[in-house]
Amino acid sequence: MEFFSHLISGISLGSVYAIIALGYTMVYGIAKMLNFAHGDVIMVGGYISLLAMTSLGLPTWAAILLAMVVCTILGVIIEGLAYKPLRSAPSLAVLITAIGVSYFLQNAALLVWGANPKAYTPIIKGSVPHLNISYTSLLTICVCIVIMIALTLFTNKSKMGKAMRACSEDKPAAQLMGINVNRTISLTFAIGSALAAIAGVLLCSFSPVLAPTTGSMPGIKAFTAAVFGGIGSIPGAFLGGIFIGIIESLAKAYISTQLANSVVFAVLIIVLLVRPAGLLGKYVPEKV
Repeated sequence: MEFFSHLISGISLGSVYAIIALGYTMVYGIAKMLNFAHGDVIMVGGYISLLAMTSLGLPTWAAILLAMVVCTILGVIIEGLAYKPLRSAPSLAVLITAIGVSYFLQNAALLVWGANPKAYTPIIKGSVPHLNISYTSLLTICVCIVIMIALTLFTNKSKMGKAMRACSEDKPAAQLMGINVNRTISLTFAIGSALAAIAGVLLCSFSPVLAPTTGSMPGIKAFTAAVFGGIGSIPGAFLGGIFIGIIESLAKAYISTQLANSVVFAVLIIVLLVRPAGLLGKYVPEKV
């Protein structure tokens, strides 16, 4: 029973990583860039939802909706101001810019909300009787599955989703077919940032402490999950997040709390040695 409890906890934590990883993998799949500021958008979503519930007295669903709106706008602004001018720039310049945006958001949160960690009330309290499984964990798993299914249907069935896949394959050809590449990339950032807001609420409910650096390590682990599953693949991000969460939870329970992160990254290295493109990633030879 104890193993089952740790397993469910790992799947729940992995579901949060999967939601965050979806933002990474969508942006990379379409814009071919790594948005390392994504983890800090999670932190902003957590703060907005907390203030909405405590200062404004909004119900939980309204606080989450407000956080999604704010993070969506923030994601579009970040893309427009920081990344759009670098469309044709070398990848190193984009990477340095992403790191700069990340530090900017952290320090802005430090000035606005202070350095002291804030307590975050879980959106659902209590646990399953006779099982050490919280209702928050079960809700997180369900939300992740719903988001995964909705995002898969959106990219496969909708007109905008097909435009995203076209941009991912070949931007110049997509533009020749009448697709607005800039608008498509902005929409991708908007969707990823909205998912980051949801992930921020679930993450803070799972680990109820909120600080300006809250999104840093989960963001790195979610990026690890995206690489683990095959970055650019939506099912890969989901699978990678679940695996990373389970590995971390079992490592904390049966190996060491201090070594859990090391175990996660060690497993990632082993997997990439065997499958460099990740579990569901595809190797694409580069033409010279």
